[in-house]
Amino acid sequence: MSTNEVHATLDKALQVNLDQSRYGTFAEIGAGQEVVRWFFQAGGAAGTISKSISAYDMKVSDAIYGKCSRYVCRERLEAMLAYEQDLNLERLKVDRGDSTAFFTFANTVSARNYHGTNECHGWLGVKFQAHPRDENSQILIHVRMLDRTNALQQDALGIVGVNLIYGATKLHHSPDELLKSLIDNLSTERIEIDMIEFTGIEFRHVDNRLMSLKLVQIGLTNAAMFGPGGKVLQPSEVLRKKAVLIERGSFRPVCNTNIDIMRCAYEEFSKEAGVEEGSILQVMEITMKNLMEDGKIDYRDFLARADMLVASGMTVLISDYFQYYRLAAYIGRYTKKMIGISMGIGSLRELFEEKYYTQLDGGILESFGRLFQNDLKLYIYPLREDGSEELMTIENLRVAHELRNLYKYLIDRGCINQLLNHDESCLSIFSRDVLCKIAEGDASWEEMVPAEVAGVIKSQGYFGAKRVG
Repeated sequence: MSTNEVHATLDKALQVNLDQSRYGTFAEIGAGQEVVRWFFQAGGAAGTISKSISAYDMKVSDAIYGKCSRYVCRERLEAMLAYEQDLNLERLKVDRGDSTAFFTFANTVSARNYHGTNECHGWLGVKFQAHPRDENSQILIHVRMLDRTNALQQDALGIVGVNLIYGATKLHHSPDELLKSLIDNLSTERIEIDMIEFTGIEFRHVDNRLMSLKLVQIGLTNAAMFGPGGKVLQPSEVLRKKAVLIERGSFRPVCNTNIDIMRCAYEEFSKEAGVEEGSILQVMEITMKNLMEDGKIDYRDFLARADMLVASGMTVLISDYFQYYRLAAYIGRYTKKMIGISMGIGSLRELFEEKYYTQLDGGILESFGRLFQNDLKLYIYPLREDGSEELMTIENLRVAHELRNLYKYLIDRGCINQLLNHDESCLSIFSRDVLCKIAEGDASWEEMVPAEVAGVIKSQGYFGAKRVG
């Protein structure tokens, strides 16, 4: 870490220390008290720190914050924030509440252990009053620490903690600027931030799904996730010990075909050996490439897709993994259960185009080796092209002559599987046709999408639809 970066981080801590209206608690579990250390070193900490605590022992932690199933998790972080902030207000509000905006910073972290065998990650959060006597607002983040040594991970954790506290106290009026500042004096080679959530009065107008997208857009992570209710999720906690079935698409809009592809794949995937039906996580994935077709992201367009997928009851993954083998590696990082990817036959055809693998030394062979290394399976939805009576399936798909033996081998081995349980009426439905009908005012588009999706499109006036309600 350069001298300039040290000075910049110390300066942030000092600016918070010199703000006479800020006063609060630091509660840190794991990796030492790396965040509060910066504030002590910066000078003037007596005007900022009401208490610093490290409830490192599990029994001590349980005695203070209550029991939980895991110690490095969101549940523990939120318990720490709530307990310590309530304590600040209980003890200090009467004496200095009129002039003080109280805050609590907390983290619970698993830095690199002695043997280097653990997942290096942590939860950090700050609960704060933007102004004296204000209601609380809160920011939670989840980080992956990528440095190879414990000491460097502690150092990075301290810096991102300072950035978070500085952002909450100085940049809360601009969540976009706050988001970008979290990596100040660091690099994405050291820290990945794969979840952020803004809540409370100061962030009542923030859409956390949009903030999840921006995490990926600005490179703080390669993937972010939100659930059926629109709540942002931390991917490793959601994917952990789950069999995962993914469908990639543009979902512009979500149509009956998208839902039928997932239904068909789910029925076949649930029959696989070792896959327990209750353990299957169904995920709809949107890549940054799909969102940036015109070279930039239309945030309203993204929220339209997000609203439709949420209305369909789907978990949504936003990723920067254009290559399927990179997506498979990402999912495989968090689960040892089976992974399935459902796709249309057109996407399978693209998968066998060698131009997409020129960056790999082993070309297409290396890409397939990575894709199928963990018993991953592809489930292929058929296509009826315009004017054709014949369905295009894996049996009659044409691939390059030199790849035919590879293609046949993957089918024979069970890596590529044809879906035969499709709904015939869905084969003629395409998102592009739905968009055209909406633009033309042709109400027949409503029969081409799920009822809940039609309701969202009409209520919000998405894609130029006449707004209803």
